[in-house]
Amino acid sequence: MRYSTFLLGLAVAGSASASEVTIKNDSLTDFGSAAIVWGFVSGEMAGSWLTSPCDGNLVAVQIFWRSPSGTSADVIGSAIHVYRSGTFPNPGIEAQTIGGPVLQDNALNEWRYLDENNTLPLIVPVSLNETMVVALEFADAPQAGSDPSVVRDNDGNTPGRNTIYANLGSSFAWFNSADLGVTGDWVIRAVVNCTSVSTDADVSVSMSASPTAYTAGSALQYTIVVANAGPASSPSTTLVDTFPSALQSPTWTCAPSGGATCPAGSGGNIVGSASLPSGSHITFTVNGTVAAGTTGTLSNSMTAVVGAPATDPNGTNNTASLDLSPAVDDLIFANGFDPSAGMLPVVPSRAMGLARSRR
Repeated sequence: MRYSTFLLGLAVAGSASASEVTIKNDSLTDFGSAAIVWGFVSGEMAGSWLTSPCDGNLVAVQIFWRSPSGTSADVIGSAIHVYRSGTFPNPGIEAQTIGGPVLQDNALNEWRYLDENNTLPLIVPVSLNETMVVALEFADAPQAGSDPSVVRDNDGNTPGRNTIYANLGSSFAWFNSADLGVTGDWVIRAVVNCTSVSTDADVSVSMSASPTAYTAGSALQYTIVVANAGPASSPSTTLVDTFPSALQSPTWTCAPSGGATCPAGSGGNIVGSASLPSGSHITFTVNGTVAAGTTGTLSNSMTAVVGAPATDPNGTNNTASLDLSPAVDDLIFANGFDPSAGMLPVVPSRAMGLARSRR
């Protein structure tokens, strides 16, 4: 695949109702940086695996389409396919098809109808946490470096969320897009009209450390878990952990579960956004070295802030703090034991014998 990076402005056709939620994997924002991806031929597809935040109906799909100039003529694609979830990277059965979609350059195109006359609405019933696959099928091969094509973001390819239907030899097959060199998430989205939407997303943070008491000059590891007990998804969860200055050269990894996504980065402080579907969690493993000469309490805390459209019904568990004390070599004195006060009194030595009974 060939690509080129641009600053893109998001212009969305149409408007969403209060009960509609846009679901996506990408992080592209207005005038953000993203890349145009070429290399597709007729019949190939780019697809996003998207998870519904509620029970309702999928009522629209969105695809960002862009050329280097941003001024190319409209393009007619072959189709947009909406599939039920299968086994990644292979979608399940097809639920709906939009035939001959017209793609406007430099816009987040949105489709709400199956036909060009806008008479047959796109309606696909979905349930809470159900995954759907939205894929654009190319009618013609875009010319690399000049024609418009699909776009991906620039902050990593979310595992299990991006596919390509391609002909790499004698037949077409589905592939993980990351295996074909695509390093970001497709800007391919869906809109779900939630029939009974709850915005409550109970996000919590917990933290532990190993060892449980630090030693200056030695390694220290934090394990931090950010979870969403639901019932709603928290698609925009801001995470902040500014590590203590005594933790030198901190690095971290993030492992998502249940359809969650991790913030970008792997070193320094944790500052970023994560998506947390209901019932999902992410686990951070942080490694660093406590600076030589460190004394006193070593404090660290992580805070999770739930952003719109979700709300958090319990704000008391959004921050986890951990205070570590220095390790004590002599455990006898660890709890303030005073040997002068705690020892038994010294008794002068004397000869002792068994008392004998007299007759």
